[in-house]
Amino acid sequence: MAVKRISITEFVSMMEQHPILDVRSPSEYAHAHMKNAYSLPLFTDEERKVVGTAYKQQGKQPAIKLGLNYFGVKMASMVNEVEAFLAASPDPNNKVVLVHCWRGGMRSAGVAWLLDLYGYTVYTLAGGYKAYRNWVLAQFNMEYPFKVIGGYTGSGKTETLHALQALNEPIIDLEGLAHHKGSTFGNLGQPVQPSQEQFENLLAQSLYKISQSQSYIWIEDESRRIGLVNIPPQLFEQIRKSKLYFLDISFSQRLQFILKGYGKFEKDKLMSAILRIKKRLGGLETKTAINFLIEDDVESSFNILLTYYDKLYLKGAYNRENAETLIHTIEVPTVDAAANAAALLARAGLQ
Repeated sequence: MAVKRISITEFVSMMEQHPILDVRSPSEYAHAHMKNAYSLPLFTDEERKVVGTAYKQQGKQPAIKLGLNYFGVKMASMVNEVEAFLAASPDPNNKVVLVHCWRGGMRSAGVAWLLDLYGYTVYTLAGGYKAYRNWVLAQFNMEYPFKVIGGYTGSGKTETLHALQALNEPIIDLEGLAHHKGSTFGNLGQPVQPSQEQFENLLAQSLYKISQSQSYIWIEDESRRIGLVNIPPQLFEQIRKSKLYFLDISFSQRLQFILKGYGKFEKDKLMSAILRIKKRLGGLETKTAINFLIEDDVESSFNILLTYYDKLYLKGAYNRENAETLIHTIEVPTVDAAANAAALLARAGLQ
């Protein structure tokens, strides 16, 4: 079967069923890529630079000849790598692969030709990763039926979201995708955050997948910024205009939850986190919170921080249009993810 060049719409519809081979350079892949795509670079970063310079200065055919010098010696190893990758995949008998480069040009065409010659069924993406990025950005202009979980810091919103997922409810975990829990302590114990572009890729694919089969999506109320990444503005506005189910839990219960989650971290990391919000927290409160840490009174330190975040969240929650009608308060006694998930379903009329 000859290599088939397909549109981004067709490509996206096949992404969940077949392996994706990203033949861009290692640095391009490291910056951002499609979810679950496998890096199979045709050129190293330096080789790509050399071929690209030749293309600009000498033209297409000299660049192709130069590229073939690099490609020729890699053919056997690339086939072996693809064989090993597919053998370890969930479906080792699969013979269909999706291939893309940056613009859907020479790199994907070269690798696709090789794999087709070897016996694989190969589809390449017209327009390449650039077309995919346009598709990603378009997803944020779609309308989504969000059900938003709100609550002050320490309400266990993320844990409740996961409890809903365990009940087969459709969710998107923004903090999980961002590798950050939102507050100044949000990076503690988390992997390195993705680039903004990678965060958008993961978010777009999650939105697309869920929206194909579900009539609503549970999502957590967040600030626009989650650590170093931002929720796309169009999507953020949609979330802000959606119905918010506010878990109203006592300060003391939430304080104990925060202590359990963050009190285990080293003092120097906690102090660094506090210093990051010094300007907003205030000099005196910052000094007092740090002194409490030095004296091993973590609870008193967190008490100051939780008070600060309560004021911040309250201001943000009600600083939206029609807040009085959008926000639905649910009083719950404790930070119990399973029980609070059930309370949310009952209030939303889904039980």
